[in-house]
Amino acid sequence: MDLHYGAENEAFRSEVRDFLADNWPLPGPDAKRDKPDQILEFRRRAIARGYLCRNIPKRYGGSEQEPDVLKAQILREEFAEARAPGEVRGIGPSMLVPTLLERGEEWQKEKWVADTVTGKVIWCQGYSEPGSGSDLASLATRGVLEGDGESAEWVINGQKIWTSGADSADYMFCLTRTEPEASKHAGISYLLLDMHQPGVEVRPLKQMTGGSTFNEVFLSDARTPKDWIVGKRGEGWIVSRTTLKHERNSIGNAATTSAAFEALVRLAKKTRVDGVPALERPEIRQRIAALEGYVLSHQYSGYRQLTRDARGQANGVITLMNKLIGNNIGDQQARIAFDLLGDDGLLMAGERALPGGPGPRNSRAWVTSYMGSLGGSIAGGTRNIQRNVIGERGLGLPRDAAANRSSSKK
Repeated sequence: MDLHYGAENEAFRSEVRDFLADNWPLPGPDAKRDKPDQILEFRRRAIARGYLCRNIPKRYGGSEQEPDVLKAQILREEFAEARAPGEVRGIGPSMLVPTLLERGEEWQKEKWVADTVTGKVIWCQGYSEPGSGSDLASLATRGVLEGDGESAEWVINGQKIWTSGADSADYMFCLTRTEPEASKHAGISYLLLDMHQPGVEVRPLKQMTGGSTFNEVFLSDARTPKDWIVGKRGEGWIVSRTTLKHERNSIGNAATTSAAFEALVRLAKKTRVDGVPALERPEIRQRIAALEGYVLSHQYSGYRQLTRDARGQANGVITLMNKLIGNNIGDQQARIAFDLLGDDGLLMAGERALPGGPGPRNSRAWVTSYMGSLGGSIAGGTRNIQRNVIGERGLGLPRDAAANRSSSKK
């Protein structure tokens, strides 16, 4: 296996390094600006050089570069090494923007893409409902079109739950049942909704970590213009699969998994068990070594996918496995870290580490990570849903219901 990028791409890497050395942290008088302003200015310069928002047309605020997976990988590596700000993170840039670029109307792209990728506009996702989680197509939130002509509006009633960032979002992309007489998959529309209106109530959900990352959202005669719909009426399920594709691709990538493993190793070196570093204990080394095998396998699978992308070849079923593998590795990492903490694992968010405890001073961050790992196996589709996706879409296996009917006939 040759993991070199080649002379041309290594020359590009040198250009990126020079740019980062000259521009981050910002030099001269710009260094005295507030940190958010510095980040904004740096991103502006990086976009102008073609290093950020490469897949977004210039008219929408991007740098509009030709697709090049190797250059994109080099940029990720070098920006991470320099600890430089990358693209704005969040549901809007990672999920909605690709969906709008693929399926949105021209005016929708012009209105929202640029402000979303710069972080000026914040989005939340209105998918899950109290009675519709894994079976998302059974959602009950209703949208009724009222009025005529250009002034017509969708009137929306229902409830969404597990809505990350709804308390600070400006807009929601929302799945709504607009065709009640159609089959459950065919009767859904993908609507965009202004969160700042009387018909929207957001209630934070208290989590066991002590925080409130998630919210429940109540929609009571909430209104949105007729043309704030992505795709055609009743085709929201098809559009939503585009969005979920980008969500699942953003969960469980190998770079994130490798960074978390390195943090775990540092924790094992700092934590003391019976007076010695935990990493020197045979049983702990064995667990970490076994985990490293999965981490490296995931990492080299990523290299394989990168190579096939660079050659213009389809990756096939392996891409459907990334989230499931990443979740499984994350669970094992969190469990090992939690065991290393000992009594400090009883800490809640905001509490200080116990005097003389085995863990480092940032123990509560690991506790939060452990608790959060439980939710990671649900977000973007549960493990069983992911296994069904791999089996049915990737391997061509029959759906569960079809298999049951076939068995009953025998």
